[in-house]
Amino acid sequence: MSKSKEPVLASVAAFLSKSHGFYIDGKHVEAQNENRLNIYNPADASVIASCGDATKEEVDSAVSSAWQVFTQKTWVNCLPVAKEKVLLKFADLVEAYAHELAQLLTLEQGKSVSMARDLEVSCAVQWMRYTAGLVTKHNGQYLNVSLPFPKGAQYQAWTTKNPIGVVAGIVPSNFPLLIGIWKVLPALAAGCSVVIKPAETTPLSMLRLAELATEAGIPNGVFNVITGKGQAAGEWLVTHPLINKVSFTGSTVTGKKIACLAATDLKQVVLELGGNNPAIVLKDSDPSLVVPGLLTSSFLNQGQVCAASSRIYIEAPLFDQIVAQFEQAIQSMSIGCGLDHQAQINPLSTANQQSVVQNHLTQVRKQGVEVITGPNTPSEGFYVSPALIINPDYHHLLNKEEVFGPVVNLIPVANESEALLLANDSDYGLCASVWTNQLDKAITYSNALQVGTVWVNSHGFIDPNMPFGGVKMSGIGQEFGANWLDAYSDTKSVCIKY
Repeated sequence: MSKSKEPVLASVAAFLSKSHGFYIDGKHVEAQNENRLNIYNPADASVIASCGDATKEEVDSAVSSAWQVFTQKTWVNCLPVAKEKVLLKFADLVEAYAHELAQLLTLEQGKSVSMARDLEVSCAVQWMRYTAGLVTKHNGQYLNVSLPFPKGAQYQAWTTKNPIGVVAGIVPSNFPLLIGIWKVLPALAAGCSVVIKPAETTPLSMLRLAELATEAGIPNGVFNVITGKGQAAGEWLVTHPLINKVSFTGSTVTGKKIACLAATDLKQVVLELGGNNPAIVLKDSDPSLVVPGLLTSSFLNQGQVCAASSRIYIEAPLFDQIVAQFEQAIQSMSIGCGLDHQAQINPLSTANQQSVVQNHLTQVRKQGVEVITGPNTPSEGFYVSPALIINPDYHHLLNKEEVFGPVVNLIPVANESEALLLANDSDYGLCASVWTNQLDKAITYSNALQVGTVWVNSHGFIDPNMPFGGVKMSGIGQEFGANWLDAYSDTKSVCIKY
């Protein structure tokens, strides 16, 4: 074994060897369906475990468990300070098992174990503690009303916040633990019960998380996990009559379908969908800051980040210099498995995603567009070498669709107006960044960009206290922030005449 390759922990090996079913009513439940779903290590395409493929009856069992404990109000009526204490203990346990969770993430998803531990698990703990703190601050509002009848009557009015019910959370494969936490924690903090369906390729970290939830003291049935295919288990979950809200992160195509399914009985939805995110580099910016910043935001997690900088519009005077620095950077990158601490580029999460990205690159080359790639990739596993697409045609799909891989478009523009026009010319509207040293331009572009989040002189950094969500085809609703629990609550108005 390479000295830079981290050995697998004994506890992780033991967890992988288990027969993985579902987590329902506070315990593991064996899958009844004989058809199991293999879980592959993206680094070498080997099968490391398998999980259950939930039937309609098993989905119903998980939802019924969540609904029953919600109606019994075991968790709902728990004192806010007691809820907060349990959720903080939950966060402590995730932190205590950070190394174990990080290795599970690497083995099922492919990412660097260092990033899994220091970014995904660490950020998950940060979000957990922030959300736990919202429990004791989730309040209604006193209303100063002006009802004029009958003459001489007086009124007092206020609102209360009540948990919405059972929440279905559907989690993608790029950040299985962190995005799962973004579904679980606000729901629990608001007093709801949850049923989580992780991506069929990355269920392990979520199943382990459910065990830690029970250990922390979350009542049985409040946090359930089912695994299975989206077209079956996922659709049954979304359409289940006892589900009150659906929180989905994933592709725009799937998000549209979920919105239609949920609309049948008017379930509430929050959809964090795709992005093809622009970055505008103005000629007054400093390349020594721009290039490292955009390299990170473009190639973090092999580009499998909804907020990745995908279309970089560079004013002409800086274009050649920035392209040269990008080229030098990607060609010096080390490519290897996520357990290798020296590897800077790791495999994509699935063979299918590898094929999608490779097909995009093949089409670009056929059209005669210049493509600059990094080092050769290993012969096994789901690797794609980092790639720069130099000035692709305006109408090319890479400028229109989310690629979700280590691919970035570098595009010269004549002036600031052209950059803004091209940046906004997209069906997506998740996020964008502006790189400039001029305050007036920073403010002007922040106001003009048609997206949910704009960064200036950085890209992709999020915080639990900063709301995040897209516009246009990038989603519905926002997550995070001081009012996050409102999205998991019904508001009731109370008016008393005296």
